[in-house]
Amino acid sequence: MHDRMHPRTDADVLDADVLHADVLVAGLLFFDAVFADLHGAPVLGEEHWTPHFAWTPGGIANFAIAAARLGASTDACAAVGDDALSDLCRASLAAEGIGTGLLRTMPGWTVPVSACLGYGGDRAIVTGGTASPVPLGDLLPAQGGRVAALHVDATTADWVRTSSDRGLRVFADVGWDATGTWDPALLDAIDGAYAFTPNDREAMAYTRTDDPVRAARALAERVPLSVVTRGAEGVVAVDSATGDEVVAAPVRVRAVDATGAGDVFCAALAVASLTDLPLRERVDFAALVAAITVSRPGGASTAPRAGDLAPWLAANPAAADPDRFGFLATSLPSLAAPVADRTP
Repeated sequence: MHDRMHPRTDADVLDADVLHADVLVAGLLFFDAVFADLHGAPVLGEEHWTPHFAWTPGGIANFAIAAARLGASTDACAAVGDDALSDLCRASLAAEGIGTGLLRTMPGWTVPVSACLGYGGDRAIVTGGTASPVPLGDLLPAQGGRVAALHVDATTADWVRTSSDRGLRVFADVGWDATGTWDPALLDAIDGAYAFTPNDREAMAYTRTDDPVRAARALAERVPLSVVTRGAEGVVAVDSATGDEVVAAPVRVRAVDATGAGDVFCAALAVASLTDLPLRERVDFAALVAAITVSRPGGASTAPRAGDLAPWLAANPAAADPDRFGFLATSLPSLAAPVADRTP
């Protein structure tokens, strides 16, 4: 059994058996310094203080931490540097019980550092550093995971395209397009993925639509499951195989820190896909996990554990209709069960 008291070691991850852990996450790793609940954007010449501060591994680590805390055995695949911040990120992941054997050290490279500034219900990010010196496609294992959360790019296209042949469901993320072109050709990287989970701005930009529902429907023509997150407006999901559409209401919280919210949502959705929950309940589960996370500062470092969900709902009755989450009483044990107790 791999649990928080006995986390998996690098040697474990290199063992073929552990490559079949529940969740494989892969992409770019960051060191995040989170400054949350600011009154507004920083002003030149002024100093702003906030008590809502945390540091945490970011980027793909958001997926990994959220998935591990929900009871899924998790391996992280990314490049790291030989700097002190990379060491902190690696140690933090290991402390969560996340397999770190697929982290490849790049001598002389420094893991990127992001200052995440939260105000106005959202966050702005300033990142220092350079992208990984090795393509992600060169880091990915031949096998691994029952589901994968992946920052896809051109170098991962072949791996993603053949993922279903290996019995793997890929939850794809292509991220923000800093060029502003939002070239639909970039979506070729999600071919073969099971799910694509952009936010509404990304989804509408890539599909050239002006409505999240239409964007979700358009993206469902490319993947079996299209899920568009809308922040405080909720979630839209379209299952192209069944024709099911879900327009889920938000879980009502005061957003203190939106850092990594989409990543946490995607991780929770991936973990929920390990069960036989219907689409609406999988979406609601992921929305609840993400909402709890954004209600406190620190990105995924404040993501809830599976056993925290029902008590949190009981303590925050205004957040959602309790009947909406009645399934937690019967389905949650399967999500939180130790890995060794699950049927492969």
